[in-house]
Amino acid sequence: MGLPAAEPPPRAPLRRAPAPLRTPGVVHGFSTRVGPGGAPLDLRPNSPHADWAALAAALGAAQAPVARCSQVHGTALIEAEDGGMIGEADAIFTTATGLLLCVRVADCTPVLLAGPGVVAAVHAGWRGAAAGIVPKTLAALQARGLTVEEAVIGPSICLACYEVGEEVVEGLAASGVPEAAFVDRSRGPRPHVDVAAVVAAQLHRAGVPVQQRLSACSRCDPELHSYRRDGAASGRMGAFIGRLF
Repeated sequence: MGLPAAEPPPRAPLRRAPAPLRTPGVVHGFSTRVGPGGAPLDLRPNSPHADWAALAAALGAAQAPVARCSQVHGTALIEAEDGGMIGEADAIFTTATGLLLCVRVADCTPVLLAGPGVVAAVHAGWRGAAAGIVPKTLAALQARGLTVEEAVIGPSICLACYEVGEEVVEGLAASGVPEAAFVDRSRGPRPHVDVAAVVAAQLHRAGVPVQQRLSACSRCDPELHSYRRDGAASGRMGAFIGRLF
């Protein structure tokens, strides 16, 4: 009689950079389409409180409220002082402790920023990246006397999966990043682009080290939500960051 089949390992509800961010007291993570209890997870702005609470606990920030905003593919930055829906923006920051920030994605690039006394989360689709949401966020924080010293770039759609029109290439190139850094024209008649590479180049130009870029592709990885793969049926994942002290 053979041994019973081993149970598959539980799927992880959160993905993190292999090494923690260096800024003291900061926690971060990227949710998948699996909740902490193993049930399917689709994060909407008004998802049940239990979903946000479970993810906060999984991050080691039990009882921490989660601030999020209505995202519109723009470049606005908003300050969070408490949890819940706090306004319309695609970048959110806080200087408070005991508060998590979240931006939601389903192929777009999530960017988490940290520095002394501040954390921020940015939702960078191609339009946001082309409009410079990341450097504009850094500049706005600097104008407030806040310095970002490191970044993590979360899972997003990969270059191989992101076939686009020339208007996307033109928009991203207009941000000042050389086309050679993010475009591949060898895959067919239409260009393929890597938005996360644009964001990484913008961070490098601003002097902010990218501690980790998580390489998982949202379209390729079945544990991640993808609008390009699933269309209107796609859910949303969350990119979280907060200061515990």
